[in-house]
Amino acid sequence: MSYHSVFHDALFKDQNIIVTGGGSGIGRCIAHELSSLGASVLLVGRNKEKLERVKKEIFEDGGLAEIFTCDIRDEEAVKQLTKSMLRKHGSISGLVNNAGGQFPSPLKSISKNGWDAVINTNLTGGFLMSREVFNQSMSSHGGSIVNIVADMWGGMPGMGHSGAARAGMVNFTQTAAYEWGETGVRVNAVAPGWIASSGMDTYPDEFKKVLRTLPKAVPLGRLGNEAEVSAAVCFLLSDAASFINGTTIRIDGGASQGNSAIYPLKKAKNLNPFDGFHREVKPDLFSAKK
Repeated sequence: MSYHSVFHDALFKDQNIIVTGGGSGIGRCIAHELSSLGASVLLVGRNKEKLERVKKEIFEDGGLAEIFTCDIRDEEAVKQLTKSMLRKHGSISGLVNNAGGQFPSPLKSISKNGWDAVINTNLTGGFLMSREVFNQSMSSHGGSIVNIVADMWGGMPGMGHSGAARAGMVNFTQTAAYEWGETGVRVNAVAPGWIASSGMDTYPDEFKKVLRTLPKAVPLGRLGNEAEVSAAVCFLLSDAASFINGTTIRIDGGASQGNSAIYPLKKAKNLNPFDGFHREVKPDLFSAKK
């Protein structure tokens, strides 16, 4: 089997595209789709074992990938990472800032260390990667950057540290799009809502109970999947989006557009997810009888 993309299979031929956080979840899916479309995927993460697994999968599917271990919160490490990539590959056409992480907690219980860890991963790391890729490569030939943020438009109660970081990344996206547009570099973002990804299984059991109720709060009546996020990322990276700059696409089934307490949602019908990722790993929590 192979990835079932809606895009033609040579869309990113001869292009080097970085995917941070490419060892699992949405990043893994994006890496697979990009490689199926001809890109040479440069996988970045802290866990070498996870990256090696994804690289092996991509090679088995006939694609090209290389791994680079790096803590994107470390400024000097990001500078050296970018230099190393350019030495080996010559230029970088695309960057997907997907690496991120957070933990559920009310604001009153978040320590400064916990706050800093989430801000540094979800905001500072994306800034450092973007700045270095721009300065060292894209500023001379153009390119496309896509930042993965989150559905935080009405605040993000229970994950305020992540909401603050993601809101900052949306504003960074807009500013970078304006400042860097003159060089032919486009900067956009996608904001996934509730996406059924294996990462959901890492949350505490009490929070998993909340996750199981989420489909009822989505007008389309279900959670999204990784392929539905990846498709939007690939579109924004492609020439078809050549006049889209500074935009954030919400991938949330309409959940951010209303309030179910004011306008109760009826049971949804005609549920038709896009099942593009042939190696999708669905979260166990939705199959558990609890």
